Amino acid sequence: MRLKNILIVVKDIEHSKQFYHDLFGLNTILDNDGNVILTEGLVLQDEKIWKEVLNKDIIPENHASELYFEEPDIEAFARKLEKLYPNVRYVNRLMTHSWGQKVVRFYDPDGNLIEVGTPM
Repeated sequence: MRLKNILIVVKDIEHSKQFYHDLFGLNTILDNDGNVILTEGLVLQDEKIWKEVLNKDIIPENHASELYFEEPDIEAFARKLEKLYPNVRYVNRLMTHSWGQKVVRFYDPDGNLIEVGTPM
């Protein structure tokens, strides 16, 4: 058995597709009316569909999970993030952990937590 995809819930599929393409270079593999599969296995699910499937409220910024990306040139990524999405909500701006890894944490437009760090 293997993990196939990671699904996140979004309010605006088109905006989220653009966001993940702009920052991470993820491209659309399949766009199936409210369910979009991007490269690297990330799936965007329309919030309305997900609420219907679960019959539960969606809780953004729940801090129960994060998407983790690695980027060797983290300073360039941080500049790109600030330029393309100046209103992004940060958990922490670019910082260095005690073990030497540089990271930035922020939310996507729907409150999904993202961490970008230098490779360890």
